Amino acid sequence: MYISVIDSLEKVNANDWNSLSGSTNPFLRHEFLVALEHTGCVSPKTGWLPQHLVAYENGPLRGRLLGAVPMYLKNHSYGEYVFDWAWANAYARAGENYYPKLVISVPFTPASGTKLLTAPDADSATIKKKLIQAAWRHRQETCASSLHWLFVTDEEAQILGQDNHLLRTGYQFHWANPGYHDFNDFLSSFTAEKRKKIKRERRHVREAGITMETLTGDSITSVHWDIINEFYLSTVRAHGAYAYVSREFFHRMGETMSDQVVLILARREQEYVAGAFNLRGTDTLYGRYWGSHGEYHSLHFETCYYAAIEYCIAQRLLRFEAGAQGEHKLARGFTPVVTRSAHRLSHPDFSLAIADYLARERLDVNACVNELNEHIPFKKETAAEN
Repeated sequence: MYISVIDSLEKVNANDWNSLSGSTNPFLRHEFLVALEHTGCVSPKTGWLPQHLVAYENGPLRGRLLGAVPMYLKNHSYGEYVFDWAWANAYARAGENYYPKLVISVPFTPASGTKLLTAPDADSATIKKKLIQAAWRHRQETCASSLHWLFVTDEEAQILGQDNHLLRTGYQFHWANPGYHDFNDFLSSFTAEKRKKIKRERRHVREAGITMETLTGDSITSVHWDIINEFYLSTVRAHGAYAYVSREFFHRMGETMSDQVVLILARREQEYVAGAFNLRGTDTLYGRYWGSHGEYHSLHFETCYYAAIEYCIAQRLLRFEAGAQGEHKLARGFTPVVTRSAHRLSHPDFSLAIADYLARERLDVNACVNELNEHIPFKKETAAEN
């Protein structure tokens, strides 16, 4: 087995890569990662230098692809959603360089999923071990301060924890589908007070003369992509944020991944007034970007949550991950789920200090998740079943 570092995923055959990543998580597909590179969203200019690990059977880029890791050399911490700014500041105060660093993740995407990709019928344990070793060697070769595995699976966190990585936890809010028949069936699991609140929010949208459209596949046109891009930029401007993805990226999604795209648009008369961009995996819907033109009562909740939940129920999807953060999701049927990352730092003193910090942070995260679970909107018998 030969492990190489490549600076573009376009050097890897799409079918070969997808045979490793599968279709469970759309963000790990060759089409999605290449779209980020092809449109310049991920590039040296944006501070995301692709350094993907690929393991081939017969030599560098020769023979069968046995394993891979999506990896990037970075000179900042934007677009990661696992915040380490305090670590970078501590390095700076000590006169040390925190950047560059190596990050194993899907850029701009706080969705958990496998990062140690292996061929289905290969010696998975051996390949994963060698990929982890290769990632650390590349850290040394690039003089990066550290190696960060973001939004990994529970299994990967356990493997990395046994290989001198520091484990970190966070939490998000996910919606789960135990088999609802329709949205009213979902609402029937709520307490009366919370159920009335959601019905009232949905009524506000209808009374504003707004109707919802869900578009997938060939029903999405280039006009729709321009509209989604405008909505995305409206949110970026409203929050004074940086636009991670571009109009070209959205159009590329339409060209290469339309079968996994779910657009939810809000129309008032002949004008679209809001929209949300989602991607669908095998059993999960992932919400990513949203925006609106104008202020409408509860339209954010309808566009980003309720219409998406209706889609999940109709399609019998098991989960809906609506992005990072947002405790307001709790009252709308989302529950806290622990997320995991793993970190290895070359500086021994900083590694010890951060290990102590992470141990205390984990206690805080556990306490917070337990507290949030005390305030879920479901009836007691429903909550017990979940």
